[in-house]
Amino acid sequence: MENVVLTVHLILALALIGVVLLQRSEGGGLGMGGGGGAVSGRSAATALGKVTWGLAIAFICTSIALTVLARQNAAATSVIDITGGSTAPATPAAPGSSLLPPGLGDQPLTPPRVD
Repeated sequence: MENVVLTVHLILALALIGVVLLQRSEGGGLGMGGGGGAVSGRSAATALGKVTWGLAIAFICTSIALTVLARQNAAATSVIDITGGSTAPATPAAPGSSLLPPGLGDQPLTPPRVD
């Protein structure tokens, strides 16, 4: 079921991109110049505009459907519960302490001798 909704969702996305690119540009970038467009109260509802609205509404509906389906398939446990880790933050090392094993404080690290 989720695969079918996802396929329809992707087809709607491609169709919506195509329909938006087919529309006539009304004015300069970001609605500057030219007047009219979405800012005016009397924009003509063309067939292409109605198709865009229909595709957008269908796209939002499939997005919500995918969210609901994903929530139903989600596990009831978290990753932290599965790994057995704790949620408490790790305590930082004390100042001046070394993260090296005991006995390796200030000594240089040298490779072992091969005889």
